[in-house]
Amino acid sequence: MQILVLQGPNLNMLGQREPTIYGSTTLADIHNAMSEKATSAGIELSFIQSNHEGMLVDTLHAHYGQIQGIIINPGALTHYGLSLRDGLALMDVPIIEVHLSNVYAREAFRHHSVVAAIAQGQISGLGWQGYLYALDWFIQRKSA
Repeated sequence: MQILVLQGPNLNMLGQREPTIYGSTTLADIHNAMSEKATSAGIELSFIQSNHEGMLVDTLHAHYGQIQGIIINPGALTHYGLSLRDGLALMDVPIIEVHLSNVYAREAFRHHSVVAAIAQGQISGLGWQGYLYALDWFIQRKSA
């Protein structure tokens, strides 16, 4: 099973960016923890982070027909990234949307996700461990 892990704008700055909201764990730390868990479950992960919506869409197109799932934190694109949303919809694989902070306890503009309607599920507010919970869902799916 191959899973694409997409990270949107500013997530490359985790560990430095607003640690009171996003914590001190870096994106590399998250990807390392995910890789360890995935390897032991026989899952292959591909990691892509970009601050550019078009790059994320191009990545989806390049992986079309080659993956069995997507874990995505769209960052700010969550709220307005319609080309990203459409790119995700064309993939026809399960999508789990992850957010480090509880977006529903923050500013009103963060309460709406253009991705949520096409995602299998959403994990919000559980910190970096939310990525591991998303991966757990795919591991359970693989075992079933």
